[in-house]
Amino acid sequence: MSVSGIDFSRLALCDAFDLAILIEQEAEERYEEFGHQMEIHHTPEAAEFFHRMAQNEARHGGRLAQQRTTRFGDAPRLVTRAMLWDVEAPDYDQTRAFMTVRQAMQAALQAEEKAHAFFVAVLPQAHDPEVRALFTELRDEEILHQALVTSELEKLPPDPAVGPDAFEDDPTAQ
Repeated sequence: MSVSGIDFSRLALCDAFDLAILIEQEAEERYEEFGHQMEIHHTPEAAEFFHRMAQNEARHGGRLAQQRTTRFGDAPRLVTRAMLWDVEAPDYDQTRAFMTVRQAMQAALQAEEKAHAFFVAVLPQAHDPEVRALFTELRDEEILHQALVTSELEKLPPDPAVGPDAFEDDPTAQ
């Protein structure tokens, strides 16, 4: 997880909204990417879960974008996608060719924990009271998201002792 070129001590609320929106968009795109990968590998349950997570991120990003537009109209965007990487998006190394739904949910849970840690880390640096309030809200939402994923995880039966990835062929020279 990284953010570069942003001085959180001087961050304006409009820019904080832009950062939050970009974080949601990055996560949405990554979940969609993972969903498509799972479709290719014929793991529809994991694919469906990743697509559902992408929809959740899109809704959250949409709400933030609406708030930004209401408050700031078409004000220029100073925070760009190039300034962040993997803030909330699930890690690429979390996916497997034949992921179970449990593994997909565990990857999502780690992503929500990572996002929470990000907001915890930047909150002390944010001096603007409105930015602090937004980041506090986002930090707290990440706790709710963790609880939702954990609740879903608890409903699942354990994964089999031998997973489908045990039958993957090792790469060989052609």
